[in-house]
Amino acid sequence: MRESGEDSEDESEILEESPCGRWLKRREEVDQRDVPGIDCAFLAMDTEEGVEVVWNEVQFSERKNFKMQEDSIHMVFESLTQLEHVNIVKFHRYWTDTHNDKPRVIFITEYMSSGSLKHFLKRTKRNLKKLPFQSWKRWCSQILSALSYLHACTPPIVHGNLTCDTIFIQHNGLVKIGSVAPDAINHHVKTCQGMARNAHYLAPEYGTNAPITPAADIYAFGMCALEMAVLEIAGEQSGPITPDQIERAIDSLEDELQKDLIRQCLHAEPAKRPTARQLLLHPLLFDVHPLKLLAAHSVAKHSDGLPEGHERPPTSVFAVSNGRKILYQELEHTERLGKYLEDVKYGIYPLTAYAPPRTRAASPEVTAESVKSLSPEPVDVETRRVVTMMCSVKRRDEAVMSNDLQVTLLLRMDDKMNRQLTCPVVSGDSASALAQELVHFGFVSELDRVSVEELLVEQLRNHVHLQGK
Repeated sequence: MRESGEDSEDESEILEESPCGRWLKRREEVDQRDVPGIDCAFLAMDTEEGVEVVWNEVQFSERKNFKMQEDSIHMVFESLTQLEHVNIVKFHRYWTDTHNDKPRVIFITEYMSSGSLKHFLKRTKRNLKKLPFQSWKRWCSQILSALSYLHACTPPIVHGNLTCDTIFIQHNGLVKIGSVAPDAINHHVKTCQGMARNAHYLAPEYGTNAPITPAADIYAFGMCALEMAVLEIAGEQSGPITPDQIERAIDSLEDELQKDLIRQCLHAEPAKRPTARQLLLHPLLFDVHPLKLLAAHSVAKHSDGLPEGHERPPTSVFAVSNGRKILYQELEHTERLGKYLEDVKYGIYPLTAYAPPRTRAASPEVTAESVKSLSPEPVDVETRRVVTMMCSVKRRDEAVMSNDLQVTLLLRMDDKMNRQLTCPVVSGDSASALAQELVHFGFVSELDRVSVEELLVEQLRNHVHLQGK
């Protein structure tokens, strides 16, 4: 029989490393993942940050299946790396492994050490306890904050796999929803976990010809909110959950506003469900004075900048609305100020309800036009160099004569990572402007701009020449 020390040593064994050498895969598996399409997940070490991460693997059954999906997979995962929200599990990097008969897509995500919400609810139920009402409200607000962020993208991102298994908890009480589970890895994988036990999370429009919209995520959120409130819906262990069991679970709740919020989310008609942003303003969740919340966010943001030994002047103004001011001395008298400011700092009281919708990465469920991003915000400067590059140009609609072109760039970076970028090109666009955009949005280094521009000039010229023949 192995000693516990030997078990620990075996689990720490390094099985594989990423092409860039930054992430080291360990033998220890992560059992908190329940995302359809992901075959296995292991603990890994981020050698740059010195923290544990999750090494996720998707294995394709046949090479031809992977080849059919390869382009869309690259675009999907490039988009996922652009998502940035305090209540969404961070997606760090991805790469493909095609050296074996069964190709793999490997991607690195943030490790949530406290496990899934489902496991937490089960442990709470075993201890004959209930989830405190205030915790329920805070967690609902955080989940809605993440959904509001995804749904405000251009185009909107539908998570499509929101369950209590794919919501995770940090040690400080912050909850995060797991990464989007794109269709690109669900249909051609070696194993795809059954959805029977999670069927009650699926909105009625699934399985019909109706389009899947952000309202489907709202339905799934309503079911998560119900499970958080009752800990376990009757019948969950014996088989699929029925509408009658769901209704009885809602009726068992004591708070009428809580019932109202959940019933709005579970409406059969997608158009009649509220948006995530509207739910954040629901009377049950919107119980923190907006001016006080704005002031607390200002305090949390700027308090770290004070020199050691200095205190904030009590007359400092932290928020102003319609002539009303919140001073620091007013915040000081707030009950449990320290805990409240800490919660604000860690994202437990988000400002999503007040923030305007943001234009972000393209949805993973559609073609990602990554080069010509609509976002006005530059991302981090790219320091990696391009080793090899290829470019293809074609008409956006092959079935008709069109002057609109689509450019696809395939880049091989110096850390052995691949990058694929696709964008439309219309009359008036120049190779110089396209290359400059790539640099501006952090897709290529400034040192590679001229080379990329020359390649674009050549390919665009050739395509125009061929069209003229």
